[in-house]
Amino acid sequence: MATFVATKKIYFFFANPRKPMFDLMGMMGKMKDFQARMQEAQNDLESLTASGEAGGGLVRATANGRQQVLTIEVDESLFASPDDRAMVTDLTVAAVNAALKAAGELARDHIKTKTAGLMPNIPGMDLGQFGL
Repeated sequence: MATFVATKKIYFFFANPRKPMFDLMGMMGKMKDFQARMQEAQNDLESLTASGEAGGGLVRATANGRQQVLTIEVDESLFASPDDRAMVTDLTVAAVNAALKAAGELARDHIKTKTAGLMPNIPGMDLGQFGL
């Protein structure tokens, strides 16, 4: 039978009323702190940049932590022949994909760093939606 005691802190008791399972108010405070740090980390993502290259650096793409492509640079030597159009397209796609992958990893690491120690390691709790 569960016992519930209301004081300044709300505790949930189970088998033994003298040993609380967890402090609900403390957990709510941690969640507010977690949300604030998560918002700060997400705001920082726009200033993080990562680049990807293809064709030995002939095509270079840069993306931010929000996975938005910022720049695409193509070496002028690729425009020498009109037959190289397909190659330029392929290299551009490869460079953009590499930049987006790097930006995603950078963003995930940044969010993990900003929110480290805030959430307990609860088995089965999926924080994937937060990038963790």
